[in-house]
Amino acid sequence: MAAQTQRKTNAIAAADYLAPDVPGELPWHEVPLVRATPESLKSYGKLVDDSHDYPIEIVTWPVAGWRQCDPGTGNEGGTTHGQFDFWWEGDVLFGKNQAVGSHYLLGWSKNPAAAIRTGKSEHSRVLLWHANYHPDGGQLFFPLNGEAFVCPLALPGDDVKPADFVAFYVDAGKGLYIHPNVWHEAVFPLAERASFYDEQGKVHARVSCNLATEFGVFLSVPLRAPV
Repeated sequence: MAAQTQRKTNAIAAADYLAPDVPGELPWHEVPLVRATPESLKSYGKLVDDSHDYPIEIVTWPVAGWRQCDPGTGNEGGTTHGQFDFWWEGDVLFGKNQAVGSHYLLGWSKNPAAAIRTGKSEHSRVLLWHANYHPDGGQLFFPLNGEAFVCPLALPGDDVKPADFVAFYVDAGKGLYIHPNVWHEAVFPLAERASFYDEQGKVHARVSCNLATEFGVFLSVPLRAPV
């Protein structure tokens, strides 16, 4: 009997987010760009006009067998919230989520082997190496100064592929709520630097996909309004 192929683990340690294990150059998969509307976001999430007391879905803890959790239990962890900052250093985009104490190298404006962290750079796109979803709850992003932004999303399912992603352009003054289990990789402001209100499940379960190593591509996400 042929040996069963064992998948390489998808798990990514916190330290790896600032030093991603990816090649210096890869082909780019161009992600289609659409305007975020209630219709286009159906099954992905919702547009948000006001972040105050916005309801965040919390997923009930999974059980081991056929017996269910008692009503009102298994979902009492609530949410955590804080500021999520995004900024460019030359060709490199960073993020810091104070709600969960995490710091990330999110992507580049060109292949990482050619990217430098100093000087002025053109940011018409961001090349992403990673995506994730949260099985424990939804996540809300709301720009503190009303900046427009782009967010690539893919519908739930562990067998996600680069072609599954769609980039949603969110108009200035609006926020974005992402349902549990929807693939994403933070949000990407059109400004050089921006800060967002972030609220998400306090458990902060994160399931990752290293797109560069699994598929041999970077996701190329346009940073502009749709034509």
